[in-house]
Amino acid sequence: MKAALALPAGMLVSHQSVAQSPSSLALTPECRDKVEATLRQTEGPFYSPRAPRKDSLVQQGAGGERITVIGLVLAPDCKPLPQAMLDLWHADEKGEYDNSGFRYRGHLFADAQGRFRFETVMPGLYPGRTRHIHVKVQPPGKRLLTTQLYFVGDPGNARDGIYRPELQMKREGVAWRFDFVI
Repeated sequence: MKAALALPAGMLVSHQSVAQSPSSLALTPECRDKVEATLRQTEGPFYSPRAPRKDSLVQQGAGGERITVIGLVLAPDCKPLPQAMLDLWHADEKGEYDNSGFRYRGHLFADAQGRFRFETVMPGLYPGRTRHIHVKVQPPGKRLLTTQLYFVGDPGNARDGIYRPELQMKREGVAWRFDFVI
C-alpha cells in the first residue's frame, strides 16, 4: 500500500499532483474537547466482502471526474485512531454498481496519525439516490462503523430520503474531506 498522503483539508487533486507531507493534514478546528460520533447508516444492498486493498479505486479507462477524498479517523476525544481499516464502495460514473467484481470497491488503512487518502471518480446518480460513497470504518479492536458520505452542494441531496447533512464531505480547495469519529 502507498503511504497515506494528506493534503490541506478538502483538496481534490489528480494523482500526479499529490506531493505534500502527511503532516499537513491537521485536526479540524471543530475538534476541541469531545465531538459527536459519526452517524451510522445502512450499508445498502450492494456491499461485497473481501474487496482488495488499494488506495485508488480509479479503473483503467474510467470516465468521469477524478476525485481525492482525505480525512482523519478520530476517537471522541479527538485522538487519532491509527491503522483504522476503511472499506469503500460506490456506483461508477454511470450510476451502476459492480456486483460481480471489485470495480469502485476496495479497502485501505489510515496511517499512524489516523489520516487516510483515496482516489476515485465522482459517483454517478443511482436511481432515487444522491451521489454518495459507502464506507465501513473499523479501528483495531473497536466497533465497526457503517455509513455513507455525501457531497456538499449536490442538488440530489434535497430529494434523497437517506441523505444526512452531518455526513457531507466538505470541498476545500481541490479535495473532498471527511473526518470520522468513532
